[in-house]
Amino acid sequence: MTKTDAAQLTADLIRCASVTPEEGGALVLLEKQLSDAGFDCTRVDRGDVSNLFARWGRKGDSKTFGFNGHTDVVPIGDAAAWTVDPFGAEIKDGIMYGRGATDMKSGVAAFAAAAIDLVSNTPPEGAIILTITGDEEGDAIDGTTALLDYMSTEQERMSVCLVGEPTCPNEMGEMMKIGRRGSMTAYFTFTGKQGHSAYPHRANNPLPVMARLMDQFSSEALDNGTDHFDASTLAVVTMDTGNPATNVIPAECRATVNIRFNDSHSGASLTDWMQAKVDTISAESGVGIDMKVTISGESFITPPGALSELVANSVEAETGRRPELSTSGGTSDARFVQHHCPVVEFGLVGKTMHQVDEQVPVEQIHQLKDIYSRILRDYFA
Repeated sequence: MTKTDAAQLTADLIRCASVTPEEGGALVLLEKQLSDAGFDCTRVDRGDVSNLFARWGRKGDSKTFGFNGHTDVVPIGDAAAWTVDPFGAEIKDGIMYGRGATDMKSGVAAFAAAAIDLVSNTPPEGAIILTITGDEEGDAIDGTTALLDYMSTEQERMSVCLVGEPTCPNEMGEMMKIGRRGSMTAYFTFTGKQGHSAYPHRANNPLPVMARLMDQFSSEALDNGTDHFDASTLAVVTMDTGNPATNVIPAECRATVNIRFNDSHSGASLTDWMQAKVDTISAESGVGIDMKVTISGESFITPPGALSELVANSVEAETGRRPELSTSGGTSDARFVQHHCPVVEFGLVGKTMHQVDEQVPVEQIHQLKDIYSRILRDYFA
């Protein structure tokens, strides 16, 4: 009977220095393991990004379970601050250390190991698809989106999908994600008239206008939350002038706002809301205000139902905890998958992701594999 060691696979992946957008050998390693188990593997590289598509079973099968994850990691930061080799996968007292230990090479290793063992030991009636990207921590333009574009062209289809991102705040099994808030960033440039600070009437100072607009944004509640989402949030993340002189009123200043929004808004509706305030305060002050907006993703939810029950039941059976259905946190590649099929997220405790000495208890890697294995068995039962 095949029994793939998810912890060993995690260690092997950590030793691949796959800092976005470097592939680092991680996808080569996974392609070899999956191909040996009978998966049809295709590299779907686009731009500078490496991606892997793997399917076991018949193409187009009406019962196809999908996993999605990423092998790219964020930079290590100050190497001297680490107490271990960031790419050494060192184990101390049952804890594995390394960049990507939590986010999310352990998750990829766990679902790959679970899938390999299932098809090797008790081949299911149906298909399994794994979509693994090297561009989740970067711009996410040529990662999961490239895989989904490939699937559309090749008429590949997942019936449901589980993203293996870390979802638990403190204890294994306490939370899963059934949706995510939208995310957008607005960049503002304020243009007035430069002048001497002793003669402000001869200038048009953009700084008070910037402060007034940012205060208006920050002071207004966007909403009070919805059935499955907390209230939307708006944060002013920077205000800059670059003016070192105390006797000069600057001609220009800049500010940036980030909004995380629930399903009572869209990127377009919030853009219109901000633009209306910009137009009013610009007309009142005579200061020109240019606004540029980028939308990283719209809010979405997979309504509670068969997929969330399947995952929650498996988590509870393996951990003794029934996970809370949550939409909290930042964005993930589930925002792309949701256009393809129903998607939920479940993974490890994420306390140390992106931190120095990122780490994961080895026991939790095995536990996560057991959860994913149960999900697959129950799905195909």
